Amino acid sequence: MTEIVVATSNDHKLQELRKILPQSFNFKGMSEHNWMDEIPETGSSFSENALQKARYLFNKYHVNALADDSGLEVEALNGKPGIFSARYAGPAADSIANLAKLLDDMQGVSNRKARFVTVLALFFNGKEFLFEGSIEGHITEAPSGQAGFGYDPVFIPKGYSQTFAQMSATQKNHISHRAIAAGKLFDFLTASPHVSASPDLSKGEGDISL
Repeated sequence: MTEIVVATSNDHKLQELRKILPQSFNFKGMSEHNWMDEIPETGSSFSENALQKARYLFNKYHVNALADDSGLEVEALNGKPGIFSARYAGPAADSIANLAKLLDDMQGVSNRKARFVTVLALFFNGKEFLFEGSIEGHITEAPSGQAGFGYDPVFIPKGYSQTFAQMSATQKNHISHRAIAAGKLFDFLTASPHVSASPDLSKGEGDISL
């Protein structure tokens, strides 16, 4: 079974991806290899950050690598928190602090349109591939729900009446930004001739395919 290492220490993300992606691949987290690296994220976009993390694993450990960069873009905040979603309230902030800052910044704001974005970067067989997903919605005035993680308790996707945190994992995994990006990755892994080819991990450069 082909192994792909996911460049994350976030177990929630890893479990979501495992539920969506094909079982014919062995998706492992960095902690399962006892890799405790703090991978730098210095890009100016989700795509740049995702590619940076996938390249890091490939260059250091010579493995097929999958990296995710996701975030919340709020229209009234000019796209913030965006790529800084995980540290919106500061470098050491947790989800509670980030939520509190977001709701504080949104006090009195009538335009509550927002969208979640995910970019998955795959480094496979010496080549790079990007898969993007997004979902529109709006920000609530207070958190609701106990499931999910991050900004899920304050985001209601367009066409629904519940926040991501109020939905079951199955329901969320059918419509979320990560599910959309992972669905594109699923199609690639199950149908692409790149996957059936023998891995060539000796290459230091790769093509970026969208």
